[in-house]
Amino acid sequence: MPYLLKTEPTKYSFEDLERDGETTWDGISNNQALLNLRGMKPGEKLVIYHSVVGKAAVGTAKVVSVDAADPKNPQVRIKPVKRLKTEKPLDEMRTAAVFKDSILFRQFRLSVVPLTDAQYDWLTA
Repeated sequence: MPYLLKTEPTKYSFEDLERDGETTWDGISNNQALLNLRGMKPGEKLVIYHSVVGKAAVGTAKVVSVDAADPKNPQVRIKPVKRLKTEKPLDEMRTAAVFKDSILFRQFRLSVVPLTDAQYDWLTA
């Protein structure tokens, strides 16, 4: 299952992920987001979304490893795959039919959002 990971680019951007080559995605406190993190599997596809500033999907990444031994602080290692050729702004996502019933717009503050394959394909097209 693909996921969308929200990050504030002023704190940690896709460019930072590209520079670092790999990072641990942690520090999540929302229970639903924690469940989503713990459910990730190595190799799963990710979309990195810049929130607050930019408000757009900007790049792709993948899950390298998951250590969910501590359910309140799962350690998910991710690495960048590529920058999107065309960023997908929030306004376009909001009006796209593929996101009609997405939890992304029902629980907007959710920082780890499961995506359908169709949503992932739309974001990365």
